[in-house]
Amino acid sequence: VADRREGIGVCGWILVSLSFLLVLITFPISIWACMKVIREYERAVVFRLGRILSKKAKGAGMILILPCTDTFIKVDLRTVACKIPPQEILTKDAVTVQVDGVVYYRIYSAVSAVANITDVHSATLLLAQTTLRNVLCTQSLAQLLAGREETAHSIQAILNSATEQWGVKVARVEIKDVRIPVAMQRAMAAEAEAARKTRAKVVAAEGEMNASRALKQASMVLSESPAGLHLRYLQALTTLAAENNSTIVFPVPVNMLGSLGQKSRGG
Repeated sequence: VADRREGIGVCGWILVSLSFLLVLITFPISIWACMKVIREYERAVVFRLGRILSKKAKGAGMILILPCTDTFIKVDLRTVACKIPPQEILTKDAVTVQVDGVVYYRIYSAVSAVANITDVHSATLLLAQTTLRNVLCTQSLAQLLAGREETAHSIQAILNSATEQWGVKVARVEIKDVRIPVAMQRAMAAEAEAARKTRAKVVAAEGEMNASRALKQASMVLSESPAGLHLRYLQALTTLAAENNSTIVFPVPVNMLGSLGQKSRGG
């Protein structure tokens, strides 16, 4: 509200005097029309002959107004929870989503809320919708899903700077829900499944490579000791026999038969 030093004029003072005189003449009946009770969470902006009587709102408690010359408007100072309707937004990466949220705000200056704007609650809601759309249109879908808290703080700062002259303080902004089209959900699920399969194949290939290296090292060790190869063979047969009851045909190595033949000739 602008700082106005001019008064209500001579005519205004005459009307005020007549109103005050009327109150005195009709006292104590008129006192019931002059007394107004303002609740603890309310403030009253009093107008005298169309001008705001004081830069500071009156209340809480009992206030006195003059009939015929004074009017007042009550302003609720409690925190208001305003639900932002779902907004259809095209993100930076060309994905259509629907986003809704909640804005918590309160009026800290009743005079500014009455004198500077017609409907402070409707204006705050419309500004919240516009700000939500403007901020989210500059972000990709991944940023929107992962950075909800940062986005909410950014929207809150923009709203506070815009509503300061209205006497409104935005306490909190929450992004409630982000709805993605069903076709996009299926595409994202297919992409995630393909990525998981790719990672599984990479892990399996790495396992095969490590196993091949281990087998190569084992074959090099066994090649240095022929007896070790036979022992490994017998150990594998023992493992199979322990797991399943089966008959195992054990082939006699050719080199063993050759050594036996040489011993029979020598005998």
